[in-house]
Amino acid sequence: MAGFADIAGAVAGEHGIEHFGDAFREQRRLESGSALAPLDDRTVIEVAGPERLSWLDSITSQAVGRLAPGESTELLVLDPQGRVEHAAGVVDDGASTWLIADTADAEALATWLQRMKFRTQATVGVRPDLVLLGFVDGGDAADRATGAASAPAGMPLVWTDPWQRVSAGGHQYAEVADHPGAELAWRVAIVARDAAEELAASLSAEDLAGLLAAEALRVAAWRPRWSAEVDERSLPHESDWIRTAVHLNKGCYRGQETVAKVHNLGHPPRRLAALHLDGSEAVLPAAGDAVFAGEDEVGRITSVARHHEDGPIALAILSRRAPVGDLVVRTDGGDVAAAQQVIVPADAGATADIPRLTRLSRRPSAPDPRHAG
Repeated sequence: MAGFADIAGAVAGEHGIEHFGDAFREQRRLESGSALAPLDDRTVIEVAGPERLSWLDSITSQAVGRLAPGESTELLVLDPQGRVEHAAGVVDDGASTWLIADTADAEALATWLQRMKFRTQATVGVRPDLVLLGFVDGGDAADRATGAASAPAGMPLVWTDPWQRVSAGGHQYAEVADHPGAELAWRVAIVARDAAEELAASLSAEDLAGLLAAEALRVAAWRPRWSAEVDERSLPHESDWIRTAVHLNKGCYRGQETVAKVHNLGHPPRRLAALHLDGSEAVLPAAGDAVFAGEDEVGRITSVARHHEDGPIALAILSRRAPVGDLVVRTDGGDVAAAQQVIVPADAGATADIPRLTRLSRRPSAPDPRHAG
């Protein structure tokens, strides 16, 4: 990323700067709000025009038609069978809607949006001149990032990750009193490249964190991501993405029928789980490694991290029928024991006290306040 790669201690990887010398210290600084994380692995798409919000509302999973300037959310693009094709964070400044997508998906998402415009008064463009800086709100990093953020309509472009709470129209399948996502006040500033270079010149490695630190906080928060948890079969229910990226009560959009059916009747075919890995093993599993229950393969690792408090952790997409007990991850270097924490239950939706779409079943008389948006 512009300027940051030249800072002493920066170690670049395939997708960007992995760390600045000490990934664990960087996690602590990032978590405390004192470090910025250059996010080379994400790309900005600008959607402009007077019909941009109503158009995006009609073709994606999220209700964005009345998104206020400065308000943030996230959306999914689903195929006709309800499978996840694209994902993006969303913030609007009153003049344009800014989408933050994983770099590997950005061009495909922009191309799909272009194809869907027809006569809509909207324009779509990938913005390689803009870079992204991640931070946790509440510390010096927030002031630095907000001060450097681009503000083409007079408002600093900062996306607030909605993962801290269940969004309006969403629903949480994870049956936990204290969701780990509630502790992560994640923000992403959209910064012009020249401003990022100027900011980098004023910072040292002590002020920064790499992608390894950012990913560790994400995995610990059970936060799904397109580049990790999504494959050609992914339904949003499986990774608890209904929580923030799907509005269950909005108008029709592609894939809605499947979303409603699985949500109302339950039993998504797969489910996301958090794994606490055996820290005594020197080997760390990799994304794609198989997960076994006894002799049966029950899923695959999607994300892996070394967390400064929790140690080696991972997210895995498992078969709905996978047992809820301890598992084993099979790696090139041997088997790694994994204690499982269920995120999405096998019967997600089927037994929950949740609002139902009228067409598929009756509504409960008193929705559970735990699931209010």
